[in-house]
Amino acid sequence: MPAIVLVFTSARIRPEPRVPLGTVIMITVSRRRFLQISGTTAGLAAAGSVAGGLARGGAVAEAPETGVRTVPTYCDICFWKCGAIAYVRDGQLWKIEGNPADPLSRGRLCPRGTGGVGAHVDPDRLKAPLVRRQKRGQEEWAEVTWDEALNVVAEKLQKIKAEYGPEAVALFSHGIGGTFLKHTLRAFGTPNMAAPSFAQCRGPRDVGFALTFGEEVGSPERTDIRNARCLVLIGSHLGENMHNTQAQEFAEAIGAGASIIVVDPRFSVAASKAKHYLPIKPGADLALLLAWMNVLVTEGLYDKEYVDAHGFGFDTFKAEIASSTPEWAYPETGIEPSVIRETAREMARHRPATLVHPGRHATWYGDDTQRSRAIALLNALLGSWGRKGGFWKPVQMTVPGYPYPPYPKPDKGKVDNPNGKYPFASEALTTGIREATITGAPYPVKGWMVYATNLLQAMPDQRETIRAIQALDLLVVVDVIPSEIAGWADVVLPETTYLERYDDLNVEWFREPFVALRQPVVHAPHAQKPNWWIARQLALRLGLGAYYPWTTIEEYLDYRLTKAGLSFDTLKKQGIIHGEKQPVFFDEGAEASFPTASRKIDFYSTTLREAGFDPVPKFTRPEPPPEGSFRLLFGRAPMHSFSRTQSNPILHDGMSENAVWVNVHVATRLGLTDGAYVRLRNQDGVLSARIRLKATERIRPDCVYMVHGFGHTSKRLTRALGKGASDAQLVTRYATDPLMGGTGMNVNFVTLEAEA
Repeated sequence: MPAIVLVFTSARIRPEPRVPLGTVIMITVSRRRFLQISGTTAGLAAAGSVAGGLARGGAVAEAPETGVRTVPTYCDICFWKCGAIAYVRDGQLWKIEGNPADPLSRGRLCPRGTGGVGAHVDPDRLKAPLVRRQKRGQEEWAEVTWDEALNVVAEKLQKIKAEYGPEAVALFSHGIGGTFLKHTLRAFGTPNMAAPSFAQCRGPRDVGFALTFGEEVGSPERTDIRNARCLVLIGSHLGENMHNTQAQEFAEAIGAGASIIVVDPRFSVAASKAKHYLPIKPGADLALLLAWMNVLVTEGLYDKEYVDAHGFGFDTFKAEIASSTPEWAYPETGIEPSVIRETAREMARHRPATLVHPGRHATWYGDDTQRSRAIALLNALLGSWGRKGGFWKPVQMTVPGYPYPPYPKPDKGKVDNPNGKYPFASEALTTGIREATITGAPYPVKGWMVYATNLLQAMPDQRETIRAIQALDLLVVVDVIPSEIAGWADVVLPETTYLERYDDLNVEWFREPFVALRQPVVHAPHAQKPNWWIARQLALRLGLGAYYPWTTIEEYLDYRLTKAGLSFDTLKKQGIIHGEKQPVFFDEGAEASFPTASRKIDFYSTTLREAGFDPVPKFTRPEPPPEGSFRLLFGRAPMHSFSRTQSNPILHDGMSENAVWVNVHVATRLGLTDGAYVRLRNQDGVLSARIRLKATERIRPDCVYMVHGFGHTSKRLTRALGKGASDAQLVTRYATDPLMGGTGMNVNFVTLEAEA
């Protein structure tokens, strides 16, 4: 497979003079290939969409729709929520482009976003409610009506509540679409709600920064990449992990001559833009961070004025890192001391506009909060927090919530973190709920509702997830596609795509305040229903009608916007309403506040010390690969989101299967050829599906790499079934972060076997 290279361009292709297409493709393709993709999109839309526009209130217009209609909305292919404009031509969904008024998309969408049409026309998507008729996991259901399905769910929930209490029900949710299901289950009486995005992704990063600065990095991250003069990426694959705003700003920073430093065992797309590329030994990142800080401090290159004004415990911190020299770090990292010194000096040359990116998927080795805290401390030494070219202070518009009755107070506490085992877990732990479901302690969990997250791909050790499912009395899955977790469900409820529904308002924390609207563009093609409708109908059957005094979501949205002094009609027309600009940097008037225990930047953390943890990060060498084995690493691709887009016909065409990256010299030694199929066997004997081998010099010889989200086993995902291999299947071990409970998953090893 050819390497994917980002090209950032403002060129616009206009297939018809009267209607600007405005699509920006952020991967390089020839004009002929682009026109082929465009033609495929139009054909799929014509085949899979429904004729007719949307009249006010959602009724189908009687006369066939002609001409071109545009509808602003915001994307849901990933969690970034980019503002978009959807085009409907002669009643058919045609294309999607960025909304120029939106500060997240800035008029451009990433490859995932431009492929959003494929989510609507995907022939594999769920079409009607399903109720299980056979043994769990056999993917045998009966299609039923919505009344039948919701009645089954309500009856089983009431039975669980009567026998075990409402707390015995848990919700796993991903994205803003879960808002109303959370509302229903809080009204039901359970406090147990979690998202894999915390314990399996960003949690260590957010906790590490909060322990240092008193505030989390946020999502979208508060990174001022476009003004950075030096950008440091540590295992952060910008350009492959396609967070739209950041990818655009990355291109701007490169265009402006910013110095790029990339630390990664693999020569990524980002590494190809770097002035300095450091091919670090996997697991040694914290050692490098400590050595960088040692250089800045011992050579007096840190921002002394900033540290003196805002730092706490600096002298003790300085003493703690005194032994972490580049010479000490060299055998751990494989990075020459001279390179460590030169890259540290490069950062210092550009401070405070040096941004050491916090990353996002931060669950690696089990010491992840301390590694993230070291990244935060390095930024503090460079004076980048609250400074232009570093981190801005997010602002938000004020939009009142809906005046619901108070939720009932649960009789039992949250089940995921009993006795505060992980004292800095600021959000619920998915793995904690799973463990309670298996063990029944601290109390039984007997019902799961799963919204828009494929837990079998998202959580480590699929065997534990299946054990937990087998202990349930009820598993309900609400999703657009028949994912692997849906295959284990008792009831499957088909949701509309984001192009077919309203969702809650996006009142984003960002560098400029705004409120954005997601609204229906076309009708759902079958019996799919929006999440708000599902949540409300379930609440009515559970006797919780008082928590839904509104009948339609339009009423709900209009109420909130009116209370904020905003117009629902205006928002529907524009897709976005901007608030007044506010200062976001300290030197522009933003408050330089640090809500830590010391009320300053905690170089030395008394909070950690009092909880029994290292107040300054310390490096611990991870377990090396066994003889003949390779550390398994995984990441993202620019055209796919997790494991949820492989059946999308447009995005599938961009990448239909993944490959395993293997150092070319290792491949030669093992007698494996580039492009051949192999299988991976992990340390516990689990054998992967076959996967194509990519023999390359762009990866170290002690590890292998694959894109996450492939190797689907759901029989109903006909396009994605059997394409590539699943990294999640091979992640049978994980190291739990003792501070916040995150699951480090880069602790698995594999061997390679030729496919017969």
